[in-house]
Amino acid sequence: MNNNQYNLKFEKLVAELELGELNSKPKAISGGLLHRMYAIETTHAKYAVKALNPQIMSRPTAMQNYIQSEKIANVAANFIHAQPAKVINGSSMQILEHQCYLIFDWIDGKSLELHEVTETHCEHMGMILAEIHKTDFSQLHIPDLQLDDSKETDWNDYLNKGQTENSDWTILLADNIQKLYEWSAQAKNASVILASDAVISHRDLEPKNVMWQQDNPIIIDWESAGYINPMHDLLETAMYWSMDQTGNVGKERFLAFINGYRSRVGNLNANWRRVLENGFSGKLDWLEYSLKRSLWIECTDGEEQQLGTSQVTWTIEALKQYEDMISDVENWLSS
Repeated sequence: MNNNQYNLKFEKLVAELELGELNSKPKAISGGLLHRMYAIETTHAKYAVKALNPQIMSRPTAMQNYIQSEKIANVAANFIHAQPAKVINGSSMQILEHQCYLIFDWIDGKSLELHEVTETHCEHMGMILAEIHKTDFSQLHIPDLQLDDSKETDWNDYLNKGQTENSDWTILLADNIQKLYEWSAQAKNASVILASDAVISHRDLEPKNVMWQQDNPIIIDWESAGYINPMHDLLETAMYWSMDQTGNVGKERFLAFINGYRSRVGNLNANWRRVLENGFSGKLDWLEYSLKRSLWIECTDGEEQQLGTSQVTWTIEALKQYEDMISDVENWLSS
């Protein structure tokens, strides 16, 4: 899409939604690894616009999941500082010429880089996660659909396809393929055991999804919101907040997050080894999605394909690093 088409599309969008007239050209901003984000300024206000990935929106359950996640964000906003998408003409989902958008009021704040996160931030975020877990979402009547664990990922099939395409990651995947099957089995076994205990949560409460105004955090990007085992969510989120740039988890920040959570809910009882083994699942899902992008199975353009390729390598390394830290984290929690 050239610049004129791109500007015209946003002019149509703001006109249709009665958001004023564009003051300047829309500006692409960092929007994570799935969708594209833009900053737009109109005669009314400044907005963040998320253009949702068409490949993802073509999935049968995608539209309902996005509408549901925005309802969750709206309920959560009664108890914590959360930012749902704007509801315009009765809907949070805006569609123009087959492209889906979410529109947000602009937040003047910043997300923290990993090296900026302190123990105080971690403790604060632990308390916020506990508040989300304690929130009563029953008015939304969201069914707790148990995940279908019968599907086995055929990692060898992806390896064969990668070898045919001469993909950059084939040697790395081949070297770790036995591990992928082991991790998949551990995650599946753990998820079956943990599935009976579930709460509704954000499910992606990374530092990039929290905007800080001075010391006040605002939780953004609720699109992954749904049911999750609370202890799995706790450990995964504590790791997000206590990780450094090399992927190592810092004990002090990790325990500050856990203590912040515990200060709101009391003592924690869990089979931590099972919870940690369940932690392979999200990374394995991301690896499979990245393989599909890299192999043009689920991909819209060359930029996305390259992103998939780089994420395959990154995710395999992250899985290996995660396995190495499981024993340490289990010891921290048990001491």
